Amino acid sequence: MANNIKRILIVGGGTAGWMAAAAFSKWLAGGGYSIDLIESDEIGTIGVGEATIPHIVDFNRSLQIDEVDFVRATQATFKLGIEFEDWTRLGHSYMHPFGNFGVPMQGINFYQFWLRHIAQGGSLSLDLFNSNTIAARAGRFGPTPPSEQTPLPPMPYAYHFDASLYAAFLRRMAEANGVKRHEGKVVHVKLRGEDGYIESVQLADGRVLEADLFIDCSGFRGLLIEQALHAGYEDWSQWLPCDRAVAVPCDRVAVTTPYTRSTAREAGWQWRIPLQHRTGNGYVYCSQFLGDDEASSLLLSRLDGAPRATPKPLRFITGRRKEVWKKNCVALGLAGGFLEPLESTSIHLIQAVIGRLLFVFPGTRFDQTTIDKFNLQLRFELEGIRDFLVLHYKATERSDTEFWRHCQSIPLPDTLKQRWDMYRQTGNFTITPGELFSDPSWFAVFNGQGVKPLAYHPLADIPPDAELARRFDLIRADVQKRVNAMPMHDDFLRKYCPGQGLRPT
Repeated sequence: MANNIKRILIVGGGTAGWMAAAAFSKWLAGGGYSIDLIESDEIGTIGVGEATIPHIVDFNRSLQIDEVDFVRATQATFKLGIEFEDWTRLGHSYMHPFGNFGVPMQGINFYQFWLRHIAQGGSLSLDLFNSNTIAARAGRFGPTPPSEQTPLPPMPYAYHFDASLYAAFLRRMAEANGVKRHEGKVVHVKLRGEDGYIESVQLADGRVLEADLFIDCSGFRGLLIEQALHAGYEDWSQWLPCDRAVAVPCDRVAVTTPYTRSTAREAGWQWRIPLQHRTGNGYVYCSQFLGDDEASSLLLSRLDGAPRATPKPLRFITGRRKEVWKKNCVALGLAGGFLEPLESTSIHLIQAVIGRLLFVFPGTRFDQTTIDKFNLQLRFELEGIRDFLVLHYKATERSDTEFWRHCQSIPLPDTLKQRWDMYRQTGNFTITPGELFSDPSWFAVFNGQGVKPLAYHPLADIPPDAELARRFDLIRADVQKRVNAMPMHDDFLRKYCPGQGLRPT
């Protein structure tokens, strides 16, 4: 066992490695820690994840990153939610927005009152009660500080950004804080004989680097966590059948929409992520139903602009590392598992592991009880995200291709079945602390994909019809007034934080 855990070695760069380096160098400053990072320019990074969820705003703020500097440096745009096209059925579209619908009433979520409205023959769209959805559809974005003039909460948002530029931005910050980068490839991992802990790694040029705590950011290979420590991998492809992706950037669109778009395709789905200087695109698909060459061809035929590169292929097995923390090694990013980017959770999971690790950071020894609890909590969060992704594939009317007919036969994880059954019978959810997605998110997808509950919360019946109609009118008016006051998304970018791809006019 290490007597004093002060030396941290991060194996691998990219988004995961430099997020860890920036966070550790910031939050452990003054504690006498040394932080080293090994990275090879020859290996490169996956670098296709460019969409995030609102938690990234908190991560950046915790590092005291100036938002304007960050947006300019990473060619970022703002994100209010995700539009899902053709998932429920061909020609249908719905939005999974960040934030709540309306405002809570009677101590319950607003959407319960909307369910009452629909049950009584009403026809008002749920979208009218969500600022993110209305603003996204209108192409508008602007800050929404708290105001005494409206009960609406501030609008949560996230970013689209160039992942490689974000890694470079964090690298500059980390190195300024004392992180030492080592160029090279790891060719050997030495384990201690007495307990099997990692003692050191050797680079191709013969250099040997020792540490007390190792962070594995080596991607799918899991160079430390799997190849050296054999943590094991739990395959989730029985629930999430896609196992391939192909990605390619194209010229930027004329108008950078403030949302991610996910379009269901014949054997999977296609993402569209607008940045200031280009648009990110990808096709996530199941190789059982679509060949690699055809996937690339289909993606190229569906771009909004001229491609800027050759399509980049990616193979994966959806699932999780059985032990993300084993002995003195913690896996980050792809080394810890892979959940397809359907709900933009990849970068969040990196910051979640970093945050949890810092919360229980070891001092003079590695406590197995702490490690076990850490792994259990992360497994719970990963399984919740898995269930949320499975819902998209399972709750659909589509049967027009062999892939979608296969999706109808996907078995539900027990945890998802329980949630689904509860929602169908009551219109309600029970959210356990530690889950990433709250009940408004679950409702947005269930409702968006056509799953209708048989009932709604009984407390929603308390307001008289006239009073409920009055409240609905006030909320709709407040939402529309807020959105009308916002600038167009591109105008906001040009004025406050233009990158090289979007200069002021």
